[in-house]
Amino acid sequence: MEKVESIEDFYKRKFEWMPESIRKDIGHFNVFPVKPYAGKAVPYKRRDYYKIMVIKGNSYVHYADQVIEIKKQAITFSNPNIPYKWEHLDQLKDGFFCVFNKDFFHQFGVLAQYEVFQPKGTHVFELTDEQVNEVISIFEKMTKEINSEYQHKYDVLRTQVFELIHFATKLQPNTIFSNKEVNAAERISSIFLELLERQYPIDENHPSISLRSPSDFAEQLNVHVNHLNKAVKSTTHKSTSVLIAERLLQESKIMLKHSKANISEIAYALGFKEATHFNNFFKKHLGISPSKFRNG
Repeated sequence: MEKVESIEDFYKRKFEWMPESIRKDIGHFNVFPVKPYAGKAVPYKRRDYYKIMVIKGNSYVHYADQVIEIKKQAITFSNPNIPYKWEHLDQLKDGFFCVFNKDFFHQFGVLAQYEVFQPKGTHVFELTDEQVNEVISIFEKMTKEINSEYQHKYDVLRTQVFELIHFATKLQPNTIFSNKEVNAAERISSIFLELLERQYPIDENHPSISLRSPSDFAEQLNVHVNHLNKAVKSTTHKSTSVLIAERLLQESKIMLKHSKANISEIAYALGFKEATHFNNFFKKHLGISPSKFRNG
């Protein structure tokens, strides 16, 4: 399976040096300016760290099975669950990016609750000139803060990361989470979705999934499968089976396009006992076979 780029790999690839330490107790955070260049595409792969970037310049961003064009300027959000690559169509002119790992937000918030870091969420936001200046000003404050001697500067930097997240989320008001009280059904549904997402990505450290059916998830949650189905349907308006199938289909499309594994290996990794079962599943949802999709 594909190799996941670690935060250490990122520093070696990008800068040919390593920070003095990447501490497990407080996690890692850093911020950098985007240097103008017209280089080759950033390779398509998964990373084990988060990245937020604001850039000026025409680019294509390949996220999972989507290709999104940035025509002028945008803020983008990348996370360990979604592989991506950049294809710069002209010389990048200006920008900043920050990188951080999950340990940086340990006990400070759950990043997965924000749509910008969810598999089905929006990850690229085109910006007006006024908006891009506002975002750049936040990154400039980050740069100043990380270079300061203030003993609580990492708390400030976490706040600034949340400022970027909320800035982007507000660009699509209809996607903002409601503040209604979380009930039992929502709690069960939330845990189900977390378990579903935790099975991915498929990589050398996590070669296959183990939960495939609603009853598998119900057993893991220690609830009756009918109770799970009712809770999920009431909160997501989709059945448990549909959500499982949608996530399987998304991962299968990613692996077919961007992994070197053959179709039988992909089928096994996704929990299918036979390659023909995977072929039938894929054809049912997309109308074409996995091999035609891979070669198309």
